[in-house]
Amino acid sequence: MTPRIMRVLKRHHDGPRTVTLDIAADDSASFQPGQFNMLSVFGVGEVPISLSGSATEHDRLRHTIRAVGPVSTALTRLSRGDLLGLRGPFGNGWPMQQANGHDVVLVAGGLGLAPLRPAIYHLLSERERYGKITLLYGTRSPVDILFPREMLAWQRYRDMAIEVTVDHAPPDWRGHVGVVTRLIASVPFEPGNTLAFVCGPEVMMRFAIAALKDAGLGDETIYLSMERNMKCAVGFCGHCQFGPVFVCRDGPVFRHDRLGDLLSLKEI
Repeated sequence: MTPRIMRVLKRHHDGPRTVTLDIAADDSASFQPGQFNMLSVFGVGEVPISLSGSATEHDRLRHTIRAVGPVSTALTRLSRGDLLGLRGPFGNGWPMQQANGHDVVLVAGGLGLAPLRPAIYHLLSERERYGKITLLYGTRSPVDILFPREMLAWQRYRDMAIEVTVDHAPPDWRGHVGVVTRLIASVPFEPGNTLAFVCGPEVMMRFAIAALKDAGLGDETIYLSMERNMKCAVGFCGHCQFGPVFVCRDGPVFRHDRLGDLLSLKEI
């Protein structure tokens, strides 16, 4: 797909080394929650970044970016009016249609909340179509919490529960402390009527899968967002090959029974 030159509309600070860019949209800007775009800074390079805004905002595309490498660092330094390259959207999204009539448990670790955010917007915009919504979110410390004002607003919705945990807590923290996967056992839900959306570091997702299965969910009701080493976004270069699948082309969202035991195998 030919890159389009886009303009930054706004820059939001979302924590240490993390910003959300509002990028001007054009007529081809529609996307599904869970998809990603390839963003490029001219003269620096290109990286895959998940869409983190609402799919109903047709005048802008939102991407939440943490500065971890040369390209992502350059992206976080862009300001209003700056130009960047964009290709996309690519990949498969979260199974919003399959979730109709079901409870939904969203498990996010760190920056993994960003790819889940469009799914949350969708669930809340069509609230009557879904059962109970539960968001379990873990991050390093309170200052690293993404979208804190929105989470306060989300808590006001009927049948929406939010639990936040941190790895390191200051004395004034009154919430959970520890890894997010420990919260799963304390969440009341009906295993036969629940879908789980999981996004975060792979080690966190492995433990989340185990906890969800212990709680009674089957492999066919657990969905994961994988974002491994994507370079071309069209399954050509092979960098993101994960066993028999290519993450950019066949994912990044996968039903767990499609991946099987691949997540537990070393060096894949």
